[in-house]
Amino acid sequence: MYESVRRHLGKMVAGTALAVTGTAVMVGITLPGTAGADDTPRAGVSGARGTGSEGASGAGEAGADASAGTAPEPATLAVAPPEGEKGVGTDPLTDDELKRAEALALTPPARAARRDVEGARGPQHLGTELADPRPEEADDPAAPRRAEVRFYDYERDELITRTVNLATGKVESAAAQRGVQPSAHPEELREALELILRSPLGKGVREDYKDATGKALTSADQLWFNGDVYRPYREAKVPAQLAACGGHRCVRLVTKIHNGSWIDTRNLVVDLSARTVTRVG
Repeated sequence: MYESVRRHLGKMVAGTALAVTGTAVMVGITLPGTAGADDTPRAGVSGARGTGSEGASGAGEAGADASAGTAPEPATLAVAPPEGEKGVGTDPLTDDELKRAEALALTPPARAARRDVEGARGPQHLGTELADPRPEEADDPAAPRRAEVRFYDYERDELITRTVNLATGKVESAAAQRGVQPSAHPEELREALELILRSPLGKGVREDYKDATGKALTSADQLWFNGDVYRPYREAKVPAQLAACGGHRCVRLVTKIHNGSWIDTRNLVVDLSARTVTRVG
């Protein structure tokens, strides 16, 4: 029992720290320093919301040639993932529940039509969290646990949100929204940094790293980085190249040499949807 409580509390603290880090770093990096340089970006968990036209389970039908007298092959159904370790009440989702929720929220047919931040098949997972109980279930200790899963589809620039009942394995609600940009996932920030390093506008970043370390900067792994979504409505002047941000998924980064000084990348905004880098300010 002690181990279970300690693990759940740890997850709660880690989740809070991740939410705070993006804001704290964006505000407090005006001076170079070495504190926190050995930190590494954390990978997040996945989540999604889907359109109402997508089913909660995938099935394929094999046709038959009537003239040949062959019988149709049996339909193939997606196998629901095992339940694994389950939490109780309002406990944070367990690792098993997180995996199960993502698998239930996005079946293979739905995954094939979406694209992630790198353009690969399947939407970009943004996060999964315990959904609030329904009002009529608020005082019911046996109420089913639900997970809200969020994805971003770079094919359509849509935020997909799905609510999964972990007891029944069913998707109870689904929605797709455009123009909604939740905080960036670490995988998106990493891809943004890789785009900067491959861009002509990343020349200064590469030169600063070379001056500080004597080595060439060729990979995002060589830097500590953080950041968040670029929101043009907060800016006094938005370059024309970034006018689509808000509808497109755009991010701004802060970067630092491991165990070393900051490298200022705040004047570079990456449009992940268009895969472009623009200088601001």
